[in-house]
Amino acid sequence: MDQLIIGGAAFLGLLIGSFLNVVVHRIPSGLEVVRTASACPRCGHRIRPADNVPVISWLVLRGRCRDCAEPISVRYPLVEAGTALLFGAAAWVVGPSWVLPAYLWFAGVTLALSLIDLDHRRIPNRVLYPGTAVGTVLLAAGAVADGDTGSLWRGLAGGAGYFGFLLFIALIARGGFGFGDVKLGFLLGEFAAYRGWGALFVGGFAAFVIGGVVGIVLMAARRAGRRDLIPFGPWLVLGCYLGIAVGERVFDWYLG
Repeated sequence: MDQLIIGGAAFLGLLIGSFLNVVVHRIPSGLEVVRTASACPRCGHRIRPADNVPVISWLVLRGRCRDCAEPISVRYPLVEAGTALLFGAAAWVVGPSWVLPAYLWFAGVTLALSLIDLDHRRIPNRVLYPGTAVGTVLLAAGAVADGDTGSLWRGLAGGAGYFGFLLFIALIARGGFGFGDVKLGFLLGEFAAYRGWGALFVGGFAAFVIGGVVGIVLMAARRAGRRDLIPFGPWLVLGCYLGIAVGERVFDWYLG
């Protein structure tokens, strides 16, 4: 049964990954996401349904538009495959639970926000606000269905606490830490703390370690300077993923 859920979540991730490519491309430019059909940016031909099958279509077309042979970035199938892996991992970690849909939603929203932040150095409210609102409703509904409202209250407290901590960091950093990261903190803290306080603490610690290492590597490679704005959202998200996956075990080991 668990393997069926994991496989189903991974297949859903393939489909969602295709949509996330659209979100990541259009949202930063202020474009409409749902009603406008996908088309080749060079020749303008609409993408045929047969050419829009996740991963497979890119391989069949050899990474080029069917009409004008314009190269199609390998990022598209990588995002689709990556979303499938992320959804499958979420199902494996959370297990057969009513909160699983909330964690799948959380995975999709945070992946899209991370990619946008890497591309444009910002976390758009157009994704973050509805993503946080819907995620909270799904988590609350799942918690009630599972009879685990205690974890829900802990999650909300963790979200507020992580938001406050990141706000404090942003104030003392004086521009070195974006307010978009602060607002993202509530969503991350909520879903991490729902798993346990250890997941939140380990996830937050991992985020700053990973972000610090990445910053040092970029400066050592002269890809960034001390005053350059380095996107921190992806590392907050990655740290949260680690916290959700192994944070409780790591925290218990540390306390022991």
